[in-house]
Amino acid sequence: MSIFTEPIGSIPRPKKLIEGVRAFDEGRASQKELDALFESAVSDTIKRFEETGSPVITDGEQTKPSFVSYPIHGLKNLSPDGVVIPFADGHNRQLPNLTEGPFHYQTYADTYLKEAKKFTRVPVKQAVISASAMSLIYPQEGIKGYSREEFLKDLMNETEADIRRCLEKGAYNVQIDFTEGRLSIKLDPSKKLLKDFISLNNMVIDRFSEEERKSLGVHTCPGGDQDSTHSADVDYAELLPDLFELRVRNFYIQLASENDHRRVLKIIKEISKSDQMVFIGVIDVNNPKVETPEEVRDRDLEVRDHSNIDLLRKLSRRSDYQGTYYFSFCLVSGCCDAVKYRQYESGGLSGACLSASDHISACDDDWYCFGLYFRWCGISGSEYALHESITKAYCFKWH
Repeated sequence: MSIFTEPIGSIPRPKKLIEGVRAFDEGRASQKELDALFESAVSDTIKRFEETGSPVITDGEQTKPSFVSYPIHGLKNLSPDGVVIPFADGHNRQLPNLTEGPFHYQTYADTYLKEAKKFTRVPVKQAVISASAMSLIYPQEGIKGYSREEFLKDLMNETEADIRRCLEKGAYNVQIDFTEGRLSIKLDPSKKLLKDFISLNNMVIDRFSEEERKSLGVHTCPGGDQDSTHSADVDYAELLPDLFELRVRNFYIQLASENDHRRVLKIIKEISKSDQMVFIGVIDVNNPKVETPEEVRDRDLEVRDHSNIDLLRKLSRRSDYQGTYYFSFCLVSGCCDAVKYRQYESGGLSGACLSASDHISACDDDWYCFGLYFRWCGISGSEYALHESITKAYCFKWH
């Protein structure tokens, strides 16, 4: 059975890099010293990804100043008094405001992709920020001599270029981060802002061919910063009908922190379209408690209960089938240094397997974990072959 697996984006930075960035900001380290730390972190992240056996990897966003602000970091026509994003624990983040036109990107995401590809031959995916998120930097009072219409035209050109450059540089696919989706409903309960966001993003997406759009995806979540969220109190039922109007193939939906998984999964099953691929998150990265293998299993089986297994098994033998796919993924929340690997071969299948048992029987399905890789094996029906030192990691499973 073919397994489609992808990481979502960020990997925790090593302490040495965190300290190095702080030293650079305080004038205690040179650009050359910081660049050396960046290169080391990217190289190490990619090496660890490769060791997992994952068919697709990322650079862990080790060098991005922020997943949101990387395109505008260093621009001179910005002020710090933009939109305030409040988080549930009381802290805020604030976007900058654009002060004059024309608008352009200072950095494109393909620069990170190009650097990552130096260290690997494994396919690399690239995350980019959405046009809708960047649209929030235009001030409500406007800019003299530079209308919002002119700004949006420039923004769509730049967002298209950001995506297209990644595709042209050989990205496995491009993931558009759309964490502002749920937030927009909190800011505007009428959902006019959300619909404007969807429309703006689709105007960019429509610039790509049908074939190119198969390599595009959208990631949504309630935001995560300092173990808090900005919009977890917004019902997914309010977002998902509009989300699935985005004309991309892949959807990555955070779910583990939701109170009622089954309700959200039911909604997804009912409204997702036949040509869409849906990834479901099964690890709550804002919860300091590390999930047990049994908890991950149970969340994963919830997704399985809401998908058509027979069709998906047929799909593994048919390249022409178009249908909704269900996956699960986990976000990284810790280091996986303790994980050990061993090679095995069983039932004609081979790979790296994490196991607390030497009794491995024939395996039906594959799991990929970023930090570890293992197969779901038929031990006593439904047990999981896992190393006892498993930590939170990116885990993906096809349903």
